[in-house]
Amino acid sequence: MARSPDLMSSPKMPLAQGTKNKTNTDALLDLMEKTGYNMIQENGQRRFGPPPDWIGPPPPRGCEVFVGKIPRDVFEDELVPVFERAGQIYEFRLMMEFSGENRGYAFVNYTNRKDSQSAIDTLNNYKLRPGRPLGVCISIDNCRIFIGGLPRDKGQEEVLEEMKMVTDGVKDVVVYPGIGMAAADRNRGFAFVQYESHRSAAMARRKLRSGSFHSWGHPLKVDWANPEREMDPEVSCVRTLNVKNLSPATSERMLRSALQKALCNGPGGNRAHTGAIEKIKKTGNFAVVHFKRQEDALRAQNSLHGAQIDGAQVLFVFEVPYI
Repeated sequence: MARSPDLMSSPKMPLAQGTKNKTNTDALLDLMEKTGYNMIQENGQRRFGPPPDWIGPPPPRGCEVFVGKIPRDVFEDELVPVFERAGQIYEFRLMMEFSGENRGYAFVNYTNRKDSQSAIDTLNNYKLRPGRPLGVCISIDNCRIFIGGLPRDKGQEEVLEEMKMVTDGVKDVVVYPGIGMAAADRNRGFAFVQYESHRSAAMARRKLRSGSFHSWGHPLKVDWANPEREMDPEVSCVRTLNVKNLSPATSERMLRSALQKALCNGPGGNRAHTGAIEKIKKTGNFAVVHFKRQEDALRAQNSLHGAQIDGAQVLFVFEVPYI
């Protein structure tokens, strides 16, 4: 394979400059020649991959792991062989300083989820240097942001049109209709905006958080949304809701009452009963609710997410872990 001109001559490739790191540059070139993978550096990161024989779209979400606590003088020639032990790497992204050192972390995208889980199981706390264990965990490539402070008379199409006008890469908007509010209220004061990529979502979040943007004359509250997680058949039995932003005055008994009322009044309420909730544990403004059936947990979330309980706008998050 011909050696990549990106590695040898690009001004964005600090390892090719000076004599101190020349040996490492040779090692990287040898790695490329051995594997057939290309390597380029752009926007503060160095990308190794994808496989030269790869056909089709990139791997699905859930195949990437985050690697932290990397010694600053360690590079792909050492890291790639270690992470290849868990499975075939689709892409290895090492975050770089202009000085030529790495920034202490990287992302490894495998070709399937089984291999990414294997990397977490076998390489978390792996020591590349004595006393320097790596930290390896699942990477969540979040593409959703939370928008709060919306005028409540705006519907989904109006919010979608507004977000497309002021940000790029918008795919969809989720607006929850008002519950028990005035007839003019078409939303609960917030929305979730889905973008085509994590980069698009990050750029939108930065722009909207600048303080200079107002929607319909209203300042917006903008932050990352809880990442959407793909349902796997193996975790379809998950029956737990995390409840956030509760009032400190709300007791477990009051929360249980609100949940039971929502289950009885919502769709399928004829199947709900007082035993639908197994237990509730509340600490401060946070609670965990365990249901007997997953369908009841989902119905409770759909009914109460963003609703007012004791004067607080409460968020119900259905947590599904990656497999």
